[in-house]
Amino acid sequence: MNDSVEWLLFNFSIGDWSISVGQILGVMITLLFLFLLYRVVMRRLLPWFYAYDGNVSEKEKRNIRNIIITIFVAILIIGLLIFLRFDYLLYSNADFELRIHSLIEGFLVLQIARLFDKTLSRVLATSYQKSHPDEIPNQSVKSKKHAGRTMQYIVYTLALIYIVRNLRFDYQHEFGSLNLSLSKILAGILILLIARLLVWIFTQLVMDGYYRRRKVNLGSQYAINQLIKYIIFVFAILIALDNMGIEMTVLWGGAAALLVGLGLGLQQTFMDLVSGLILLFERSVEVSDVVEVDNLVGTITKIGLRTSNLKTLNNITIVIPNSKLTIDNVVNWSHFDDNVRFNIAVGVAYGSDTKLVKKVLLNVAKENPYVLSNPGPFVRFVNFGDSSLDMELHFWTKNLLIAEDIKSDLRFAINEAFKENNIEIPFPQRVMRNP
Repeated sequence: MNDSVEWLLFNFSIGDWSISVGQILGVMITLLFLFLLYRVVMRRLLPWFYAYDGNVSEKEKRNIRNIIITIFVAILIIGLLIFLRFDYLLYSNADFELRIHSLIEGFLVLQIARLFDKTLSRVLATSYQKSHPDEIPNQSVKSKKHAGRTMQYIVYTLALIYIVRNLRFDYQHEFGSLNLSLSKILAGILILLIARLLVWIFTQLVMDGYYRRRKVNLGSQYAINQLIKYIIFVFAILIALDNMGIEMTVLWGGAAALLVGLGLGLQQTFMDLVSGLILLFERSVEVSDVVEVDNLVGTITKIGLRTSNLKTLNNITIVIPNSKLTIDNVVNWSHFDDNVRFNIAVGVAYGSDTKLVKKVLLNVAKENPYVLSNPGPFVRFVNFGDSSLDMELHFWTKNLLIAEDIKSDLRFAINEAFKENNIEIPFPQRVMRNP
């Protein structure tokens, strides 16, 4: 055993430089390991990635291959420096020490970040595309860019944290009992970025399949996604603050005192915030619901923590405090059923064939593509008027926002149908006599 150890420690000397048999074996093992790992990456992982994505251009493939080669060369150089003891000290003081391998490690970390940026971002984008095959292109591109940028920020923040700690650039500053450093601040930012990515993964990838299987409506999807977002970010902020060394007991004590003061001065704001949470949990009003608030009819496009957006029939977005949707009387035309009933009043002359009138009105309604067949339209004989027999055509539609246009089209069609069937629409007549 001693002979073998001595053999490994046997040195070859060239001038002032010497190398042992053990170092040579270490270099050879490192080369073999890197070669095998390189083959696995190039022949297994990259083909899988190209097959999964399916849209990687030849230029992007060359860029990825070049980055991988650069990474392996950098790892090889670091290994040689360590085994052959070429890791010379370039600069040193009481707090900082710079060696050759430190610079190469920084370069290596940046290359790894580039590789993750180019691959993981595309994997997320492809996963999103496969789970949303029927989505509108503009929305798909926007969501994929959001995920790609978040992943990019994460990998480069990680690289920056490693470089700061490895090169000992971790500057610190004390604020009373709080000791902040550059790496702690970067770690807090990283936690928030990871939370942002988790929100996207849960809402766009994980929960989307559940929504499709359960056929969850758009408003419920929005409410659930908002709750997931708030929960993840609350936990992320608490973890980030704790990581930065901020004691939560002190924070909660200060927050309690602050909230008492704010609660007295900002009662309406707090009422709106609580109302926002009530809307998300109770879901009495949801995104995409058609509502009537203060004589304004429109579609709810967003429910935030304090305010909601109402898009009116004139395509104008009105910002409404959430308390109005929970305290005031709100007509929700979409709460339980999308079907809404309307009616058109029409009068025909005395002596008209009422059965023919009914038949004509029903035929006109059935020919309109926006009028539902189930429940179907019906005609109601309302009254014997002063100069006409008063009728009402009742019909159901799902298109509440264009109801006035539907009624207008029906009136045009009724007028033409009455002319074709010689049905008279009377008008009041007054006889003026001279005294």
